[in-house]
Parts: sequence; C-alpha cells; structure tokens
Amino acid sequence: MRRSDLMNETIDNAHMPLDRDAAFAELTPTGKLRVGIIAAPAPSVLFAMREGEEVKGVTVDFAEALASQLDASLDIVIFMNSGACTEALEKGAIDVTFMPVDEERRKKVAFGPAYYLLESTYLVTGTSGIRTLAEVDREGIRVVGIANTTTIRASTRSLTKTVPTAQESIAAAVDLLLTGQAEALALSRDAFHTLLPKFSDALVLDGGFQQTGIAIAVGKDKPAALSFVTAFMNDAKASGLVRKALDAAGFSHEPVAPLSA
Repeated sequence: MRRSDLMNETIDNAHMPLDRDAAFAELTPTGKLRVGIIAAPAPSVLFAMREGEEVKGVTVDFAEALASQLDASLDIVIFMNSGACTEALEKGAIDVTFMPVDEERRKKVAFGPAYYLLESTYLVTGTSGIRTLAEVDREGIRVVGIANTTTIRASTRSLTKTVPTAQESIAAAVDLLLTGQAEALALSRDAFHTLLPKFSDALVLDGGFQQTGIAIAVGKDKPAALSFVTAFMNDAKASGLVRKALDAAGFSHEPVAPLSA
C-alpha cells in the first residue's frame, strides 16, 4: 500500500458536513483543489521537502487526504514562505493551506483547527556565544527570520535592542548563518530538528518567544469550505491521520494538537 493510500484509508469513514456540494464549489472553484505547501531545505511539521520531482511532508499527506475526501484532483502549489502563501490564499490563487496562526493572518484568511502547537525560538551559531533568549536581544546581534511570517512578527515584538532582518526563504536565512553573516535564526522549534545537522556548532535555545498553532486555512467568507476543512482536521486528529503523518515524516516525538485546538 502506498503511503498516500494509507493516509486516505485512515479517514475513509470520517463524518463530513452534509452540504458537500457547497463545500466542493467553494474549495474547488477551478475544478481542482489547489493546496499551498511551504517548502524548505529540511522538513518540519509544517515544511515539506522536494525529493526529485516529488514534494513530501506532513502537509502533503493532509492535502492528498483532503482531495480524496472531496473526490477532487489535487494541485500542489509550492511557496518558499508562509507569508507568500497567506497572500495567495487571500487573493484566491489557492484554495487551502496550512500555516501558523496569528492575528494579522486572521484579518486575511479563515482558520480551522490546529494540528500542531508550535513554539518559536532561536538557533544561534557557536561563535556568537549566545546561550539564552535574553542574550539574543543585544545591539550588534544579527537576527534573521522569514519575511511576512508570524515568527518574525513575534520576534520583532519581543526584541528591543536589535531588529530581525527578513529573508524570502529558509534556505537564504540558513545561508546567512552558515556564512557568518548572522548570529541567530528565528523559527519554530520543530524545524530546527532537521536543520541543526547543517551546522557544526549551533545551539537551539531553551524557551521561546511565541506559542501558537499550525492550522488548516481557507479563504475568508467561505462558510461551507471552512465547515468542511474543520470537520476534516478534527477527524484527522481523532482518527490518527495526523499522528501517522507526523510519524512518517520523522516527527514521532512531536505531539498532535488536542481536539480543542
């Protein structure tokens, strides 16, 4: 059995909203389910990774399962950061995505349930000498983050003596640390699990400056779509789909968000 078949089988009998026709119309206005997927040099519970012509990851598994529930063709659209993905969803260029929740995004998109609760912190280089969150907030410390994301917004709010520099992709931000052009990278803790091996002497700091959920999202003013994806994600958590997706991606140590999230 293929991995995607296993994911779909997990929720074949899940309860779905009765108004499937309205949900289908709102979720597939082009005839396909266009799902925004954020890619990175290493996978996380949010970021997918290219493997040749394929894209694999937790959110790809969710996208395949959702398309199966709708009996719709799936169109994966890749983005380098969640900010660009948010803008695409707001403009109707995609139909569904998965991203960290914050109040700025709530103005632009509609969120369903979270499948994971994240904590944002910093990865710091060994040469920086930084060992605590407080030590990041110093003049001269070069902090980088990803443009137009909830993490860089939270980092900016929490820092008083330095300002994060935005990069368009995780790959670009990581390169700045590897080449000695930055000392700290603001990102969610789970992402560092796979990024850390790229560094010889980096440290992931204890504690965090933000806690939020990674949730499924659709466009604003699409009540049938929101109802459908809400039921989908709740069923995915209850049935074990989310657990299987995390395990398959190498994140068996990460907990699934509670049903109430």
